[in-house]
Amino acid sequence: MTAENPIEGQVLILTAAKASVGGQRVPDLVAEGRRAAQVRADELRRRYERVHEDDVRTVFLAPEGFWAEVGDDLGWSKRERETVARANAEQLLRVGKREGRREEFETALEVREAVVIGA
Repeated sequence: MTAENPIEGQVLILTAAKASVGGQRVPDLVAEGRRAAQVRADELRRRYERVHEDDVRTVFLAPEGFWAEVGDDLGWSKRERETVARANAEQLLRVGKREGRREEFETALEVREAVVIGA
């Protein structure tokens, strides 16, 4: 995890193991997605629920399709979009586990998508 990418290394490893894209591509894709989401930070703060914020990351719940829209803007394949969405969701679940909110976040992810940006 770096300031460039607030998704934890273990989350990237887990995502890479499940991804339909090459594992070596996952960190770059996730970082690219984070940069695209970071540009929308003001919109995210105005429009969507912020469910976590600490010194490293802020996590929002956006409507389903958020990562598809970002991916379309960036020219990603469906698999690339799904990989980035999965990494963001896994990071939210990891935060939820630490905070005793995992079940709440799992339920939220049934109808919304996690968006993780740097703090």
